[in-house]
Amino acid sequence: MTRKSIRGLLAVLAVAGFAAPAMAQNYPTKPIVMVVPFPPGGPSDVVARIMAEGMTKTLGQHVVIENVGGAGGTIGTGRVATAEPDGYTVLAASMGSHVSAPALFPALKYDSTKDFEAIGLTANSPAAVVVRKEFPANTFKEFVEVLKKQGEGIKQAHGGIGASSHMACLLLSAELNVKPTQVAYRGTGPALNDVVGGHVDFFCEQVVSVQGGIKGGTIKGLMVSGNDRSPALPDVPSAKEAGLPGFQINIWSGIFAPKGTPKPIVDKLAAALDATLNDPAVSKRLLELGGTVPPASDRGPDFLAKQVKADIASWNPILKAANEKTN
Repeated sequence: MTRKSIRGLLAVLAVAGFAAPAMAQNYPTKPIVMVVPFPPGGPSDVVARIMAEGMTKTLGQHVVIENVGGAGGTIGTGRVATAEPDGYTVLAASMGSHVSAPALFPALKYDSTKDFEAIGLTANSPAAVVVRKEFPANTFKEFVEVLKKQGEGIKQAHGGIGASSHMACLLLSAELNVKPTQVAYRGTGPALNDVVGGHVDFFCEQVVSVQGGIKGGTIKGLMVSGNDRSPALPDVPSAKEAGLPGFQINIWSGIFAPKGTPKPIVDKLAAALDATLNDPAVSKRLLELGGTVPPASDRGPDFLAKQVKADIASWNPILKAANEKTN
């Protein structure tokens, strides 16, 4: 390499070195696209829209939702993994896209621990077991009796392989040692519509998505995961109360940016998210929907990055075993 070419290369590197901090300092100068890897109406979509509205106020630029559904959230997630790491494309992720997908998709085209920059958790929610309005059971105990008697004659909906609804029902079926017929959809919205329409029998999904239908009487809520009842569904027993204490799943959602997004931009996004979570109106809205705002100790990029790795380590063997047992 000649001296001239070396000087040219050094000049380019110097410009690039100064350009990154300048870009971060002025960020954002245009709207930010928040990809939701599921169709409209699902839990990830509902929570993302609440966060986008709040972050827009703080950042001074619109955070625009773009729904890219399919394959249990892995299509939209993969799209963000390969997007330009400039802070203008972020992902409204879920446990499904980042924890269950690595266990259930051997040929996954992204690595949820290496291809993203964590921004922070947005919400937590238990899972609810719901059935169509005319299903011949009004309690979880009655539901189990019908399920064990009819087996594959019972249709279970989920929002796609690897989605939180698939994840929750896999664990439920494994706990009960049953094999219902699984019917996959391109997201929570279409799956829930068919439960309401009576085309499938039951569904396991975040309280955020199903509490409206339960309260409206279009579906029946039989149980929520965990030891305690959901404040949004005070009349629905917890798993512990219903006699299935092993059904323990708390489904989180979070925001990620593509790997390589400059740290100052990640920090700005994290600060905007934190400001949104501190808004009492946001906390109230999530609580009404059946979700909760992450406490201050569970916020920020570092916590979310560690959470993903820890959940993959703990859930991977469980999900693989459950998937094998129910297929």
